[in-house]
Amino acid sequence: MMQLAPAAAAAGVGLIAFDTVGSTNAEALARGRAGEAGPLWITARVQTAGRGRRGRTWASGPGNLYATLLLTDPAPPERAAQLSFVAALAAHDAIAACAPALGSRLAFKWPNDVLLDGAKVSGILLESETTERGALDWLIVGIGVNVVGHPTVGAYRTTSLLAAAAREVDAPAMLQRIAAALHSGVEAWHRYGFGTVRAAWLRHAVGVGDPIAVHLDEAPVTGRFADLAEDGALIIETEQGVRRIIAGDLVLA
Repeated sequence: MMQLAPAAAAAGVGLIAFDTVGSTNAEALARGRAGEAGPLWITARVQTAGRGRRGRTWASGPGNLYATLLLTDPAPPERAAQLSFVAALAAHDAIAACAPALGSRLAFKWPNDVLLDGAKVSGILLESETTERGALDWLIVGIGVNVVGHPTVGAYRTTSLLAAAAREVDAPAMLQRIAAALHSGVEAWHRYGFGTVRAAWLRHAVGVGDPIAVHLDEAPVTGRFADLAEDGALIIETEQGVRRIIAGDLVLA
C-alpha cells in the first residue's frame, strides 16, 4: 500500500494512489491546471500511457514505481530545470537506502537518468507551465524506478533492482524514501542554491571528460563532455568550439 512517511503528511504533502492511470504526469498536469496547490504526489500501480522524455512511450507494468510530485510556484523559470538534478540525487539516495549493496554501482547520465551498472534504472521527467507574467504556475517532477522489471528500449540498456538481486525492495518502500529525499533536497536547493547539487551530481556522473555525442532535433553534436554549467546545461567542447546544450540525448562514445 502506497503511503508517505508521517513527517511528510504532517508537513502538508498529499498523496493520491491509483491502481491504474494513463500517466501520473498527465494526472498531475490536469490537477495543476485545475488549481491544485500541492505539494501532491500522484502514484499508480500501472500506467497505460506512460511516457518519457521527448514524447517517448514507456512500458509501465506492475511492481515498478511510477510517481509524480506536483509543486506550485517552486522556482523562477530559469532555475526550474535544476530540479531534475535534485530529483536524480533523491532517486540515487533512495535506491542506495533501500538496497545498500547497490550504492557504489549507481551513476548519473545527463540530463536525468540514474544508471545501475551502466544501464538505466530510473528516469526523471519535468513538466511545467508559466503564467502570462512569465512565472512558473506549477511544475511536476515525474520519477520512475525499475524495481522488478525493465522495458526494452531499442539498443538502450535498461535494468531493474530485482535484476541486480535487490529482492527486498518494493515500490511502496521506494516511494517513502524518494519522497523524503526529494523533500529535503528541494529545501536544501532553495537554501544553498545549485552549487551543492551540481557538485554531488558530478561526483557520480558518467562521461565527464570523455568523447560523447548529443542527439538533438537537428544533427547530433559530438565532442568532449567538458563540464556541467551552473544552471545544469551540458558544456561540450567540439571541433568548432565550446557549445552549451540545454536538452538532448547523451550517448557515450
